[in-house]
Amino acid sequence: MNHAPIGPIGPPAALPAGTRLLHIGPHKTGTTAIQGALFAARDELPAHGVEFPATSRHPMEAALAACARPAMTGDTVPTEKHWTRLLQQVEAAGSRTAVVSSEFFADAPDDETVSRIVRQLGGERVHVLVTLRPITRIMPSQWQQYVQNGLRMGYEDWLEHMLRKAPYEKPNPSFWRRHRHDRLVERWIRAVGADRITVVVVDDRDRDGLLRTFEALLGLPEKLLQPVPDAANRSLTLAETEMLRGLNMEFRGNGLPDELYSKLIRNGAVMHMKNTCSPTADDVKISTSDWAVEAASRIGAEMAERIGATGVRVIGDPALLAIAPERPEPATGEARIAPEVAAHALYGALAAAAAAPVRHTTEAKARTVHQTSSKELVRVLGHRCLKRLRRR
Repeated sequence: MNHAPIGPIGPPAALPAGTRLLHIGPHKTGTTAIQGALFAARDELPAHGVEFPATSRHPMEAALAACARPAMTGDTVPTEKHWTRLLQQVEAAGSRTAVVSSEFFADAPDDETVSRIVRQLGGERVHVLVTLRPITRIMPSQWQQYVQNGLRMGYEDWLEHMLRKAPYEKPNPSFWRRHRHDRLVERWIRAVGADRITVVVVDDRDRDGLLRTFEALLGLPEKLLQPVPDAANRSLTLAETEMLRGLNMEFRGNGLPDELYSKLIRNGAVMHMKNTCSPTADDVKISTSDWAVEAASRIGAEMAERIGATGVRVIGDPALLAIAPERPEPATGEARIAPEVAAHALYGALAAAAAAPVRHTTEAKARTVHQTSSKELVRVLGHRCLKRLRRR
């Protein structure tokens, strides 16, 4: 079967001028690539009647606030001000088409929240865009992402919980909320109707197909949106993920504060490691067991059938949602972290600590680590790092 990247009848027609295009993801479906391309082209978009009303690539805090969801472990707590500011920017687009993209809108907890988001963004002007990939490809990527947010469970055990242990909500209740894609589409249909939802099935063989689809929907010139390299968004290898998972167990076992995890681990060690270390052909990939691939493929086929029955516009081939990924070659060695990768991760944590304001108080010295606030602890670590560096 041949799969056209944007459907069998050519590019989709552009949405009406003044549309509020709401891209809700979900996670691991090309959202970062789209957000990066739109943000890079934001100064050129108004000439074509389009606005990207955000001050950053991804208005994550605004989406989390709108959905009343907590931040990632230790990150800035989202507030209503984040959401209000984005709404004001959307309103300022006036008669131009405005694009809002965040995969966290897929986490909206109930119909009331979904309806409120639609109403506040513009009501009948809102058109919802859902991007989908096969669940079999999403599962390993989403597991390692959960590990980056503190998960301590191994992949095989995690698959058991997600696929075999009803109600399939532990340890990550957000997974099926996001990735039971048929129910996700149905929730948003109840808010906007099937005629104002477009589902794009991403074909991983066509790397730029999603960008071209967005251009067509927004009425933009072809190739205006270009891929933006983003090493920080790459998935971790199995060895990197297992190293981080072990660190998570030590971190949680010693009761360290969430703010410290965000600053030193996720945004320090992991971020520096991803930015400086590229996976090689020798790295062992995260591999999904045959039983889990079969189970996920069946769910994918069921989701594709139910989405097709809703009447929403589907761009791409829904059959891709049920396709099992090609099995990687069996690993010839163990998943071991390279010394230089571990060194980059350690340096990232030290650099994050050293970047904190240097202010060493007598009170902080007198308390143990567990009695010291995260902010003071970071300051102490930074002071010590800088002091030692200056001695050398």
